[in-house]
Amino acid sequence: MKLKKKANVARRVRRTHSAEFKARVALAALREDRTMAELCQEFDLHVNQIADWKRQLIERAADAFDGAGASPAVDLVPLQAKIGQLTLENDFLERALTKAGLLSARR
Repeated sequence: MKLKKKANVARRVRRTHSAEFKARVALAALREDRTMAELCQEFDLHVNQIADWKRQLIERAADAFDGAGASPAVDLVPLQAKIGQLTLENDFLERALTKAGLLSARR
């Protein structure tokens, strides 16, 4: 009995798109100067993907005018250094108070 080999089926590799590309496609869909079929052919995308990006653009458009803007990046190095320093101080004080009998060994 021979087993049949599966035919090599060309599978489409999953693509990742940049935020700039998504914005360009969504804006083109929002303009409505071309049909959805034309946009699908031009950008080589499915109609559902374009509609989804268009919906996301509309939903998040208010965030662009929020006024709060992007929060500034926090420098974590000094905060992590402070956490380390406080941990060492707590450990030192715990050992000292336990030796002095002022802190119960049961915690």
